[in-house]
This record gives sequence, C-alpha cells and structure tokens, in this order.
Amino acid sequence: MTAAPLEGLAAVVTGAGRGLGRAEALELARLGAAVVVNDFGQPGRDGSGASSAGPAEETAAEIRAAGGRALAHAGDVADFQQAARLVGTAISEFGRLDILVNNAGILRDRMVFSMTEDEWDSVIRVHLKGHFNTTRFAAAHWRERSKATGRPVYGRIVNTSSEAFLAGSAGQPNYAAAKGGIVGLTTSTALALAKYGVTANAICPRALTRMTEDVFQRPAADTGAGNGAGAEGLDPLAPEHVAPLVGYLASPAAARVNGQLLVVHGGMVAIVERPRVRAQFDSKQDTFSYDELDAVLTAHYADRPPGETFAAAEVLGLKRT
Repeated sequence: MTAAPLEGLAAVVTGAGRGLGRAEALELARLGAAVVVNDFGQPGRDGSGASSAGPAEETAAEIRAAGGRALAHAGDVADFQQAARLVGTAISEFGRLDILVNNAGILRDRMVFSMTEDEWDSVIRVHLKGHFNTTRFAAAHWRERSKATGRPVYGRIVNTSSEAFLAGSAGQPNYAAAKGGIVGLTTSTALALAKYGVTANAICPRALTRMTEDVFQRPAADTGAGNGAGAEGLDPLAPEHVAPLVGYLASPAAARVNGQLLVVHGGMVAIVERPRVRAQFDSKQDTFSYDELDAVLTAHYADRPPGETFAAAEVLGLKRT
C-alpha cells in the first residue's frame, strides 16, 4: 500500500467498542480515516446493564495511540435523535462525513414459539432501526451536499447482515428477521443514493466475539488445514479477517461495488448472487383457481428435496480452500 486510501476522510463506526466494530474502526483508522467510535457500552450482549462510555473511549484511545484521529461517542443508535447527533458529531468535529459502518447489535435468542414481545422488539430496534437511523441522517447530509455542489459526493455505507438471515437460523427469529431487513434497507439505499455518489453494501461476517461466544466454537487444536491459518496464525474466527473487507468497501477502489451482499470470514470473501426465479406458472384461465394451483404447485414441490426452503444453509459450509 503506497498511500493511505482513506486519508482525509471521516468515518462513523457503530458498535465499535468491542469485537467486530472495534476491529473495523482500527482498520479504517489504519487506512487513514478519522473515526467517530460509537458504542452504547452496555455490558450484556442482550442489551442489559447500564450504558458506559468506556468501550468507545478505549477504542478511540487505541486509535490515537497509533497516531490516528478518533473520538468516542456513547449514544444509542436505536434512538432517532441520538443517531442524528452521532452523524452530526462527525461533521462538526472532522468537518465531513464520508463513511458509515453500521455494526451495533444485541442478541436475545429464543425459538419463535417461546419468544416474548420484548425479545422481538429489542433486537429489531437495535439492529434494524439502528441501521435505519444512522443511514437516514447520513443520507440526508450527502444528498444536501450533492445538491448544493451540483455534483456527486463521496459516500460509503457498510451494513452488517448475517448468515443467520441467509441460512434461516431456527433459534434466532428476531435476529434473522432484523438481518434480512438490513439487506432490504441496503439495496433500497444503494438505489436511492447512487446518483449522489454514495454506495451501500452489506456484509455477513463470521467471527468469534462477545456476542457469538456460544455460537461459534474455536477449534481445540487447529492445524490450519482448509482455512489457511496455522497453529500460530490468525484465528480463523478472528474479527481481523472481516475488517479489511470493510476498509475496502469504504475506499475509492470500491466505487463500482454497490447494493451487494458479501460473506466474509477466515481469509475468505464470497459474493452472494441475487435471488433467481426457479419456475413460473401461468393460469390457463382469467386467474388461478384452487384446483389449478393444486395441479401445478403440488406437482412441482413433489420433486423437490424434503426440507428444502428459500434459506441457503449451504453458506454455512463456506470456507477458505
């Protein structure tokens, strides 16, 4: 790397006090960006406990100690006004906003038949509404700048979805729904903001963090076979495998990457293809009747593998070759 590709740019990274967000904030700073490190700082991965500026301050201090520019913001991105102030902080303190990385989230897992209303609402609130809130204010800022200058601006949004959405995680209906909603938000945003010079993409990262410590198990004796990491190498589930892709998507080099969904972990990036139509059936009448639908759809699904759904469970088998 001959020059810092993000030099002179300013970024906001949410949920950046720990885990993935921290690794992403550090990577953006390493590539030259000034970073607003946001984290609400609650100790529980389910969003429980008192908020604290500590985690955001620690990441910001780490960036500054390495020679970068960073400041901490301990607001709740799921709160509309606090999200507005977060975006405003980057603009007022750094004079600009160029990059938004949405990563903040919580987990409150339970099977759908046991889930409470609060468990549903709280996860949707932090993940999906949190992504919308920051995106809304960043998008308004970029649109206003573009209209004022009469030309496109520089804007990058990187959202965090999950393989739970792609594979249909049975014990995470709230989380899977939120992450699916984030993909819809991303593609809508990508189309809406393209003319202003802004791109929006989503990643499905896999990493062992505080949030996923009981989801992903670190291999007891990893020899590196099939994942490119030796016993002394980088853990295949380390967040540092994810951060470089975020840095790339935030850079000028990714100008033609827009509205995309990418799976990333363990030294591997996979580009997810958009859904395709498997089959189409046209009514032989003015519109379908029950009997006609029974004739065409029952026959179609009779030949499909048992248990097959729209979920793409095969993504869980992706690994570095």
